[in-house]
Amino acid sequence: MLKPSLQLRIGQQLTMTPQLQQAIRLLQLPSLDLQAHVRETLETNVMLEGEEEGLDAVPDPARDREEQPVRRDDKYTELDGISTPADQHETPEVEIADEAWGEQTSGPSDRAWSGDDDRSSDFSDQHSQTLQEQLIEQLELAKLSPVDIAIARVIADALTDDGYLKEPLEEVRLSLLPDIAAAPADVERVLGIVQSLEPAGVGARNLGECIALQLRQLAADTPARDVAIRVALEHLDLVAGQHLVLLRRHLRCSEGDLEMALALVRSCHPRPGAAVNPTQAQYVIPDVFVRRTDHGWVVEINQATIPKVRVNQSYANLISRAPDHAMLRTQLQEARWLMRSLEIRNETLVKVARCIVQRQSSFFEVGEEAMEPLILKDVAEAVEMHESTISRVTTAKYMHTPRGVFEFRYFFSSHVAAADGTEMSSTAIRAKIKKLISQENADNPLSDAKLAEILSQEGIPVARRTVAKYREGMQIAPSNERKRAAARAS
Repeated sequence: MLKPSLQLRIGQQLTMTPQLQQAIRLLQLPSLDLQAHVRETLETNVMLEGEEEGLDAVPDPARDREEQPVRRDDKYTELDGISTPADQHETPEVEIADEAWGEQTSGPSDRAWSGDDDRSSDFSDQHSQTLQEQLIEQLELAKLSPVDIAIARVIADALTDDGYLKEPLEEVRLSLLPDIAAAPADVERVLGIVQSLEPAGVGARNLGECIALQLRQLAADTPARDVAIRVALEHLDLVAGQHLVLLRRHLRCSEGDLEMALALVRSCHPRPGAAVNPTQAQYVIPDVFVRRTDHGWVVEINQATIPKVRVNQSYANLISRAPDHAMLRTQLQEARWLMRSLEIRNETLVKVARCIVQRQSSFFEVGEEAMEPLILKDVAEAVEMHESTISRVTTAKYMHTPRGVFEFRYFFSSHVAAADGTEMSSTAIRAKIKKLISQENADNPLSDAKLAEILSQEGIPVARRTVAKYREGMQIAPSNERKRAAARAS
């Protein structure tokens, strides 16, 4: 029989403190989510206050002092006290200025906003009605019976954002039970009413029906209208495969009628619901700015993304003189943790951005074809952090450069061994493929095998299937389709 006993064991366990958990959580938040989190914290923590615009704004000291150059020798590159292995091949000199974000405040920009700013026209038009609301509004004017209105509402709610009805009519009928016991013929009849509404083609169950609904709204004497409807309902697969001879044989029509019918089919909108619910433009807010100066590349944080918060010193001084108020002391500690976590986040963000700019200096000077191979491990070793931390920093973070706005992840790519023993970035290979295709003869486009042969001659041994994978990733059509497109254009 087992007896209870006491045993002493020694072990090690890694425990994440609340401060570390908060720092990690803030580190992976995009700028908009970070500001939303800070606003939510402001509402619950009385020890935090938002900085008033213009109170703490000071000139940017980093722009006025001399940038610190990058010192290179045969083995190491020194950047702000961090030693990293230098590239084995010759790289251009890069100078990155030291931007201490902590010495800058979150004051307003130097340029006051003006209501007459031309940039106000960049905002997209916001439609006030959804597709379902617009359909219901039309149905209320159609003088339908209450039962038909109820069926039509269910059909409208079942439509996708593109305006298609993906659910079977039997499921629509069953969803009306037990309030309405509609027959299948009634649901089919009401669906026809919904399909007669605007936008044309709404309520279709597939692409062919959608195009046919739009074509039926044309005048009956429209040339090749009936042929176009047959193409939409029966032969879209032949159109997609460019089998025009076989298509003409099935339709038994003249070449002129077939061309007019195909023109009518191509003029139809494949996603009618998108015209009512347009996709709103998503504006990217860069987290850091990269600019070229006489002394090198300068990396600085976007001050607009830094939350404008601080600890309320008046409350903090009162609490320090009072013996009680345990809850307020806890909130004060949490406020200080938040401020420190924001410091860590911005310091880490700038440190990683500097490392990326240093490693990818050839890209900023030349372009995509000069992109260097880079993985998370390389940056983690350079900044002396864990790969998981680099992964959090580079997710949903953006960099504004003279070549455009790029996500941090864009600068990371796999390694491909070249013929001379060096390594190339897969991004650079994609850029070379895109350049070769843009310069090809339209009447005799380059096949994937020919592209692989040209790259091999340049010292980049890649297989044909690798070229095909990169080409498809860039959404470039194969050589036969490019040749047909060129023939149609001519």
